[in-house]
Amino acid sequence: MTPNEKVLKDFETRVRQMLLRFQQLKKENEELYSIVEKNERDVQQLQDKLEQKGRDYDSLKMAKMIEITNGDLEGAKNRLSKLIKDVNKCIAILGEAK
Repeated sequence: MTPNEKVLKDFETRVRQMLLRFQQLKKENEELYSIVEKNERDVQQLQDKLEQKGRDYDSLKMAKMIEITNGDLEGAKNRLSKLIKDVNKCIAILGEAK
């Protein structure tokens, strides 16, 4: 084997090694992108659940504020009147803003 043939053979071997390594890295990259996409979907689902739980909590809080029990009818009326006044103030402020 001549020196040129040996250099050419070494070069060919290195190119094949690089191609194999490229294939491995490409496959690994695709797997990592797949994992990232799955994690992004999971995060979005968890954010949606968190927002829903926040809305549920607010609804429960509101229900608790206007809950009427036998012994607290007058207090419930007062709280409801206050809520109505607050809503009317907000409507008035929004009307002024326009």
